[in-house]
Amino acid sequence: MGVELVVQFLLAIILGGIIGIEREKSHKPAGIRTHMLVALGACLFTVASITFGVDTGRIAAGIVTGIGFIGAGTIIGSKGNIKGITTAASLWTTSAVGLMIGLGEYFVGTVATLLVLFILVLDILTKKWLK
Repeated sequence: MGVELVVQFLLAIILGGIIGIEREKSHKPAGIRTHMLVALGACLFTVASITFGVDTGRIAAGIVTGIGFIGAGTIIGSKGNIKGITTAASLWTTSAVGLMIGLGEYFVGTVATLLVLFILVLDILTKKWLK
C-alpha cells in the first residue's frame, strides 16, 4: 500500500502542476504551487477517508465546499469588472482531479487534466482567432 500511496501523491502533484503551470504562465493569482497543493490535499483527504472507512461521499462534499472558499479568494471584483473566475474554476476542477487520483482512478484524473489544459489554452487560441 505504501508504494501506491506515493504514486497517488506524486501523480496528484504532477497533474495539479500541469494545470498550475498554465495559470502561472498567464500570471493568475493561483499558480503552480497552489494547484499542486489543491490536488495533493484532495488526494490526501480521499485516501484518508478510504483508509479509515469514512464515507467518501462526505469527504468529497467537504473538498468541494472547502475549495469554494479558496476559489472565492481568487475572484476580484472592481467597477463591474470581475477577474479570477477561470482560476477559481481551475482550482475546483483540480480538486476533483486529486479526488479521482485518491480513488485510484488514474486514467480519469489524467484525461480530466488534459481536458482542463485544453480549455485553458483554448482562451489563448480564441483570442488569436478573434483578432
